[in-house]
Amino acid sequence: MRKGEQTRAAIVEAALEIASTQGLEGLTIGSIAEKMTMSKSGVFAHFGSREELQIAVLQEYETQFIDAVLFPCLKEPRGLPRLRAIFMRWLDRIGKEIDSGCIYISGATEYDDRPGAVRDVLVKMHRDWQKEMHRATAQAIEENHLPANQAHADQLVFEMVGLILAAHQQGRLMGDTLSVRRASQGFERMIQHYQQTQSEILSQ
Repeated sequence: MRKGEQTRAAIVEAALEIASTQGLEGLTIGSIAEKMTMSKSGVFAHFGSREELQIAVLQEYETQFIDAVLFPCLKEPRGLPRLRAIFMRWLDRIGKEIDSGCIYISGATEYDDRPGAVRDVLVKMHRDWQKEMHRATAQAIEENHLPANQAHADQLVFEMVGLILAAHQQGRLMGDTLSVRRASQGFERMIQHYQQTQSEILSQ
């Protein structure tokens, strides 16, 4: 990268660290300038507004999230093995972010009722990720690992998201050191239920 691109990337990385602990609302041009030992005008030259900086942070977080969670799982066999790998890698990342905070989750809380460009980006990120979960679930259905029922598939994705949110809140807010393990057990119990349903369907 050219020097300007390198500086911009470094600013985004520094802003990502701040947003992880203080939320997107904790991001200011001043706090970034202080962390980077730059002038405010220097930071402002790379980002025309605080909102533009917040969106750049979200996009960088999404890139890192997909690289860490989704891409490694594509090596797993289609179907339930891949779906389980995606959920477990997601859960593992949540476990590592309990102390610092997950920007996906904290950002949704900050902007769930605040219209604007940042909220729009967050909504798209969540929708895109849930589309990946639906795709993996659909493949598990195609492989006959789960029952061929769209309502079941939609419910399964909903429950996976719920387990992740519960693990993060119980671990971060309530200090439950077993929250990740509980979510993992909840996932396996949920899959067993759907597999039992599939077995009953096939036996008819």
